[in-house]
Amino acid sequence: MDTVTARTLGDRLDRLPLTSFHRKLVVALAGMILFEWVETHSFAYVLPVLRNQWQAPLSAFAAVAAVSSLGAFSGGVLGGYLADRLGRRRSMLIFSTVYCVAAVLCTLVQSPGQLMAARTLTFFGAQGTAVVAIVTLSEFVPASMRGRLQTYKVVVGSLGIPLAAWLGYFLIPQWPAGWRLLFGIGILGAVFTVLVWRWVPESPRWLLAHGQAARAHEVVREIERQCGVNPAEARMGPDTRPAAPPARVAELLSGSNRGRFLLASLMWVTGLLAYSAFTTWTPTLLAENGLHLDDTLLLSATLASMAPVGALLAIPLIDRWDRRKTQLAIGTLLALVLLMFSVARAPWAILVFGCLVSLLFQMAVPFLQVYSAEIFPTRVRALGAGTANALSRVVNFSGPLLVTAIYAGLGYTAVFVFLAILGVMGGCLAILFGPRTTGVNLETVGADKEDGHA
Repeated sequence: MDTVTARTLGDRLDRLPLTSFHRKLVVALAGMILFEWVETHSFAYVLPVLRNQWQAPLSAFAAVAAVSSLGAFSGGVLGGYLADRLGRRRSMLIFSTVYCVAAVLCTLVQSPGQLMAARTLTFFGAQGTAVVAIVTLSEFVPASMRGRLQTYKVVVGSLGIPLAAWLGYFLIPQWPAGWRLLFGIGILGAVFTVLVWRWVPESPRWLLAHGQAARAHEVVREIERQCGVNPAEARMGPDTRPAAPPARVAELLSGSNRGRFLLASLMWVTGLLAYSAFTTWTPTLLAENGLHLDDTLLLSATLASMAPVGALLAIPLIDRWDRRKTQLAIGTLLALVLLMFSVARAPWAILVFGCLVSLLFQMAVPFLQVYSAEIFPTRVRALGAGTANALSRVVNFSGPLLVTAIYAGLGYTAVFVFLAILGVMGGCLAILFGPRTTGVNLETVGADKEDGHA
């Protein structure tokens, strides 16, 4: 009897029309991203008031941000490892539960040390959940719409940025304990954990890679029924393929995976360092340069509101042209606008250039997420994309200290010149060393051969 191959199973998923199954998938997985970004951005708005309440130096909170990045690193690596070993769905449920418990702990802290421990656990759960969500969506959606649906997920998830900003603006100045509620908002992530449990099946690509061909076929048949397509009548023999051995980090450093992993890591490191430094430190740097706390919170909330708009602007672009070239164009514009922001002093100029920076940063996010998940083969996809993402968090361990050092030694403008250089690097790396992925079947992109540069 015929057996289903990875290519034919992938082709069946790629031929499906866009239906409510895909929309529910996007909503459930976007929630995993939304609360990661609430956590990532809430610290920027909480930091100024905590400095006043706890009378702690800026270096203490830089340490909190740095050590929290180690929690994100651990979550990214372990999340990718478990997703490739236990399955996508089960891993998301585990990490989202950890995240919700940690969000409650963040509301109870009384010192920078306690905050460091709670935030580290929070980032561990949030990052583990997010990296698996990115990979999971890539494995379900048709190749022709892979970028667009990932971007819809980013649009929904990026609502966490203005949510954190506006809660910070309205709660923190008026209520001394408002920052606790801002940290505790993460408990609502439990709603999306339930949606994942109800709406997201196990990835058939993962099942097939682990020797569960019959179950993979049944999952695809059920998806086809939900999409109104007559299920394919492929006849299934017994699951004779041996289960794949657990993916190991060492595999990312050998063969064709080595180039993919190095590329994805460098793109994540440069992109996330620039993005997180701008969003986390801009309010504090502006306050240090004379802006009133209320003014910096209002400005930051306004800039954060541009994030979903930026993601929306990426939708018509991400599947239209070669993602690598579009990403380079966005990065170049971002670098130019960051340079203009660095010399802006009038409030209107700070607002205009800041809004453009936020738009362009958020336009670049879906390109980075979808591209890093596309270039790896299924068996190590979550581990490769998750570890590359996680390595950027290690750099973030030194990122806060680096930003403060540049600011102390070279001044305000030098910080944004540094970010401009980082902002354009991802697109350059993709053009020089990355494979073309736009509209290409995942099994073709991840084939174990030398990558061509189309």
